[in-house]
Amino acid sequence: MKIKIARYTSEPEVTQALLEYEVEMEDATLLAVLNEIKTKIDASLSFSSGCRSSVCGSCSMRVNGKEVLACGYKVQEGDLIEPLQNAPLVRDLIVEMDKALSLNAKAKAWQSSLSKNQLLSQEDEKRNELQSDCILCGSCYSACPVYAVNEEFLGPFALTRVWKYVSDAREANASEKIETIQTNGVWDCTLCDGCTIVCPQGISSKADIEKLRSKSVMQGYSDPSFSNSFGGGFSMDGSPSF
Repeated sequence: MKIKIARYTSEPEVTQALLEYEVEMEDATLLAVLNEIKTKIDASLSFSSGCRSSVCGSCSMRVNGKEVLACGYKVQEGDLIEPLQNAPLVRDLIVEMDKALSLNAKAKAWQSSLSKNQLLSQEDEKRNELQSDCILCGSCYSACPVYAVNEEFLGPFALTRVWKYVSDAREANASEKIETIQTNGVWDCTLCDGCTIVCPQGISSKADIEKLRSKSVMQGYSDPSFSNSFGGGFSMDGSPSF
């Protein structure tokens, strides 16, 4: 079986070369194939891995233009393997995720303040149970097309985590979080659903962003592009202001 791997280097400048490798393996995961290449064919190949159980998210990369976890994807003849997009390249299939992680802080995607004596019902617990399964693999960050035109976009990576905390009945500062995501946030998303398609945990960031938009409207915010097209916006009570 033959596959192609995009080999990159950042020293002295970023360059790319597609190298073809042939391995005698069948029904193997991409991670197993990469390990085979590194140990028996080309020791210089660089990639990240961890748990090997689709839990840690460290082996995320792209195959034929789609984000996958190398430990879970079964290799096919002729596959093209590349690093994630929208993140600075370190080497070969390794990228730096510091920028993506910093967006969580920028979006205040954390439990900031708990309401005292707030008990959670079963319904409360289920509301953001799926979002809690995020493994920070960065697949949604890589798949998002908005970064091509707006590098400051908070993106699905951070916004789905904002929904996790905004929807938490114990969160006392939900309004502050909603305010934070109005710029380079919920209204910048194109709702293309690319993030949902590649998420290994089945999390729909598109759905989370839509719910955040609804919360935003309830607090008196609106899509700036929509407001500007009509020469005005909406007041806090929801009525038009021109």
